[in-house]
Amino acid sequence: MKVKWHFLFKILLYSGWIYFIYLLVLITLQYTSLQKDIAFLRIKQEEANWVHYRIAFFSHVFSSIFVIIAGLTQFSHLIRSRFPKVHRISGFIYIFLILCIASPSGLVMAYYANGGWISQISFIILSVLWFYFTYKAYQTIKLKKYIEHRDYMIRSYALTLSAVSLRLFKYGIVSLFALPPMDTYRIVSVLGWTVNLLIAELCIYFLHKRKTIN
Repeated sequence: MKVKWHFLFKILLYSGWIYFIYLLVLITLQYTSLQKDIAFLRIKQEEANWVHYRIAFFSHVFSSIFVIIAGLTQFSHLIRSRFPKVHRISGFIYIFLILCIASPSGLVMAYYANGGWISQISFIILSVLWFYFTYKAYQTIKLKKYIEHRDYMIRSYALTLSAVSLRLFKYGIVSLFALPPMDTYRIVSVLGWTVNLLIAELCIYFLHKRKTIN
């Protein structure tokens, strides 16, 4: 039986997504105690003493893992065609969590980001674009503009996955180069979402091109 390469690619892609989501779940579980001296918060001790920062941090951490999981279901043709109610409910959860919790809390955290103004500006732009693309995805589906909705969801989820790509870039840079930690953080704060967005735009371009050819 001849294997369809695009099907195999999808299997590998989803397997990779699920694996990295699993790793993010493990990271998230560290914060269930709500203590201010664990993991990432150990290097944010001044900010961790501020109530508004802790609220933003824990809101962002706990909402984002559900955002990633809910977003994963949005790109499955099987779910859209056979389980449209699951697609709609998970899509509502995805959009609600980003617009009401994950993006606003991320914006607060961005203001206090490590690495100085480069990281701060980068994360602020990320939070604003994440909100904008997600809102446009909501707006276009309400107007039944399905192609535009898909395009904005691709952009939105690409930024959602910056939580994964940021860590991958950090691991790669630390493994290959002996840069000071803050220099590494500044670099990955930019690469973590700009590369994702570039890939998203390429995907959108080829989807439109394939439709034109067909």
